[in-house]
Amino acid sequence: MKPYKEYTFEVPELIGISKKNIEEHLKLYAGYVKHTNLILEKIDEFSKDSEKNAYILGELQRRFGFEFDGMRNHEYYFKSLEEGAKNINLDEELYTVLTTQFGSFDAWLARFKSIALTRGVGWAMLYYDHHTEQLVHAWVEEQHLGHLTGLEPILALDMWEHAFVYDYPTSEKKKYVEAFFENLNWSIIEKNFSNARKLSA
Repeated sequence: MKPYKEYTFEVPELIGISKKNIEEHLKLYAGYVKHTNLILEKIDEFSKDSEKNAYILGELQRRFGFEFDGMRNHEYYFKSLEEGAKNINLDEELYTVLTTQFGSFDAWLARFKSIALTRGVGWAMLYYDHHTEQLVHAWVEEQHLGHLTGLEPILALDMWEHAFVYDYPTSEKKKYVEAFFENLNWSIIEKNFSNARKLSA
């Protein structure tokens, strides 16, 4: 199986999220890519005698979901911070769908931020469901528990402490959420939405 690639991200100077935090966070992402590939190698190795290694393989498969989703979630996250902050385009289809489905953009934003402040570590996610042609929220526990099958990620916000630990104490993670949206490149999110809709066409 072809190994997964570690991507580089051109994240500019951010407001409210330090260069130090981004640098350390990217090292964590690199670890997810490394361990995703390592686990796949081990699965191939132990699968040569799958009956004898059934327990080990089961545990490796469980760990694979954690590492793989940790890798992929972070790719959505860092990509959304590239090229500098850009406001949502009021003429783009994403804005229209958000306002139609949730009443207003501000109403949607308040809902998403409330999900991000869920107690515990995990991810606030916005997906596109091509079965119903609507947007769906989820709180993903850790990296992988609660991902919604068959839905395309549009927006991913990392709410593990490692995402903000150099800038804010855990009691002030709301400030990190505000900083994330202040730096968000909405053109990337609009592109994610457009691509998700094309997949369902």
